[in-house]
Amino acid sequence: MKAKPFVTPERLRRFFHPQNVALVGATDKSRWSVFTFANLKSMNFPGEIYCVNPNRDVVHGQKAYRSLLEIEEPIDLAYVMVSTSQIMQVMDEAAKKQIRNLVLLTSGFSEIGREGSERERELVAFAEAHDQVILGPNGNGFINVTAQLTPYGLPITPPVKAGPVGVVLQSGALASSILTLAQVRNVGLSFLVSMGNETMISATDVIDYLIEDESTRVIALFLESIRQPGEFARVARKALERGKPIVALKIGRSEESARTAMAHTGALVGDDAVNDAVFRQLGVIRVDSLEDLLTTAGLLGCTPPLAGRRMGVVTPSGGACDILSDRAQDEGIELPPFAPETTAELKQIVPPFSTVHNPLDVTGYVVVDRTLLLRALSTVANDPGLDFIVCLTEPPRVKPDDPQPMYEQFDNLARIVRESRRPIVLFTNTAIDITPFGQEVIDRFGLHFVGGMEHGMTALGKALWWHEKRARAQTELPPAEPREGARGDTGVGEWSEYRARLFLQEHGVPVVPGLLATSAGEAAAAARELGLPVALKVQSSDIAHKSDIGGVVLNLRSEREVEEAYQMILNNVRQRSPASRVEGVLVSPMRAAGTELLVGIVKDPLWGLVLAVGLGGVFVEVLKDTSLRVLPVDRAEIKRMLEELRGAALLKGARGRTPADLDQVAEAIYRVTRVALSVSDQLQALEINPLWVRGTQVEALDALIKWNESSAAVSKP
Repeated sequence: MKAKPFVTPERLRRFFHPQNVALVGATDKSRWSVFTFANLKSMNFPGEIYCVNPNRDVVHGQKAYRSLLEIEEPIDLAYVMVSTSQIMQVMDEAAKKQIRNLVLLTSGFSEIGREGSERERELVAFAEAHDQVILGPNGNGFINVTAQLTPYGLPITPPVKAGPVGVVLQSGALASSILTLAQVRNVGLSFLVSMGNETMISATDVIDYLIEDESTRVIALFLESIRQPGEFARVARKALERGKPIVALKIGRSEESARTAMAHTGALVGDDAVNDAVFRQLGVIRVDSLEDLLTTAGLLGCTPPLAGRRMGVVTPSGGACDILSDRAQDEGIELPPFAPETTAELKQIVPPFSTVHNPLDVTGYVVVDRTLLLRALSTVANDPGLDFIVCLTEPPRVKPDDPQPMYEQFDNLARIVRESRRPIVLFTNTAIDITPFGQEVIDRFGLHFVGGMEHGMTALGKALWWHEKRARAQTELPPAEPREGARGDTGVGEWSEYRARLFLQEHGVPVVPGLLATSAGEAAAAARELGLPVALKVQSSDIAHKSDIGGVVLNLRSEREVEEAYQMILNNVRQRSPASRVEGVLVSPMRAAGTELLVGIVKDPLWGLVLAVGLGGVFVEVLKDTSLRVLPVDRAEIKRMLEELRGAALLKGARGRTPADLDQVAEAIYRVTRVALSVSDQLQALEINPLWVRGTQVEALDALIKWNESSAAVSKP
């Protein structure tokens, strides 16, 4: 559907920088046309604007052309607003005119169903054949703020501030909200695009372009879907490597998983949880609101890199100190004590009724002494034990009769921020609009104010995470590629635990010993060989939950108990699941108390194999303490997964438990992932529950493997 070779960053640079624009279907009767023409004019587009309408001589107060072919000059961009039935005629005229770049505002394509999809395929085929690139259809166009180019179909109220944030939206209507929010919060944009149907130019193509764009330092995304996961992963890694943060608002958290629930893992791994894991792996910052999207992007675009989590706070409010302290704890940000020399100097600056500590309340005495906050900030900025400083202050709202003292105050603030060896982040108390005079002052002195303590602290937490992620990415080697293939055959359908355990054991995964018995006597002999006490479990690919039908008996301490339990299990199966085919009964030694983990791998339809690691046992679905990653992962990433768990303290020896050797645990899980990757085309799900951990001992006590129905013929154990 998409002509990938056409859509390179260089091609898009030409697309998004036209020297002239033809408005095809221009008319004074259409608000789309009126808005687009007005946007180009209000942003002082220096090139020619050609209006094309076969039924009018004059449109928007200037000469109209009956077709593109009547225009004598070459055309860089055609902005098309004709009806769906006329699209192919316009495409043909554009091809004859050698117009290679087109924005299609027109709807009526794949968004309406089968008929529209067929129409869209015809459109793409024509464009590919004539070396044309299309943005849309069913999109509003783009706003190149840096170059003051606005072929965009919704109203734009000037001024639009140029700045470091590039915005890519899979929603046309929300673009106006983003623009308005950027204006009232004084966040500068480099670029904004409404993607439409992504028939040829995709969101990932525009991300790739913005990574190459010198005017863009951070990329903000609103995503309804990820249509090209491979390309998305590629550009996300490229952005991380180039040091350009991607901030994404991905909707769809409430969707039910489209995946078949497979044992415990399938119930725990939902579509949105996988997307969240992918974003974390790729270094994409995920946010939950439009406010956080723009606030986080603005902070990252306007603030120097944050080298650590030690924060100093300077405010004129004790209440704000409390709010920021609470939110710092939420975000994992430290508030270390000031250095002794800092404390001593601050005591000479703040009023005697102020308590000098971090966070610092310089008190309401700032109303009397307008230099108080800045002198305190200058001192705190030199504290050697801090990584960055948050200063709570407000831009001016109303222009006084004599603004000069105010200008001097903010000039001094800008100087402190500029000369500080540590980043200084300016917060407002709340996310209220910045007035026109406030924006004038901010722009005059090159300052950036983060909108409100709540969104600001969220943005700080996200920014710190990204800088840490990038630092790791620059020092860590990428995960190794999977082996060419696994030893042994795969199969179809679900394997019994015995077959699954043999398969894992053959491929280096530590598994508790076990013997398959087909008679009570064999079970007793197996128990004698393995050592009592033992557990007995029925083996049948037809029985998913053995304990539910009485197919499991634990802690058998004599051979006689083993023989009786064997017969009881067979009787239970005959009564409760008579159609099940029984391979035998698995005999395994019991293990002492330890920590039980779930290690599960399922195939996500979008991203491929997904690893879930969490606290295991019978309560896994109740606790839902799980960490996810898309494969492949390395051992270091697996250790991070273990440390993310709420129950990580259990692995580290809480409540008198034997501490687990996390390196051994990570190694065992890593081997499971290599097995899964080596048979990824055939595998549907692989689960170990529990993976038993006690000190340096790690063993799979139970295993499940399910193959795709199209896999090779069933192998013999």
